[in-house]
Amino acid sequence: MSVCEFPSSKLGLVLLGCCLALLPAACGYRVAGRGDRLPPDVKTIAIPIFENETPRFRIEQRVAAAVTREFIERTKFRITPEPAGADAVLRGTIKEVRSGAITFDLKTGRATSLQVQVLADVKLVDLHTQKVLFANSNYTFREQYQISQDTSALFEEQLPALDRLSRDLARALVTAILENF
Repeated sequence: MSVCEFPSSKLGLVLLGCCLALLPAACGYRVAGRGDRLPPDVKTIAIPIFENETPRFRIEQRVAAAVTREFIERTKFRITPEPAGADAVLRGTIKEVRSGAITFDLKTGRATSLQVQVLADVKLVDLHTQKVLFANSNYTFREQYQISQDTSALFEEQLPALDRLSRDLARALVTAILENF
């Protein structure tokens, strides 16, 4: 049976189905994280080690490494630690790291989860035009983490927790840069 042989109600349903299938494309939906918001001449982004204004040891190195990994995994940009020869540079300063317990075990009174908040100043600058492509001087990242109730494992969890925090922060920051939020 050809399209011409469909009764008008079936043809209407077919046309409606085609229109609905095309609707997401017409509504502005697109794949996230492609970096369409950055100029097309930006091919290489330098991500030097962030500065650290906090007493947290090496958080700036972990965050910069996580942001670098996130850009490599999610984009086609070439990433380098040195601004020489790059098209843009992403600089950051970790200004503050705070954490506090938010839930407690009612029987023991010990904290079971905490919220970590990182305050950073980040700026992505096009090195050809000196135009700021992304800037947030009060970039705030908050995340909740569970705390092990095993006291001996608590100290062993500090570095993996810092790595998780860095990865989560990097994912949110790269999304903000790519989507220009």
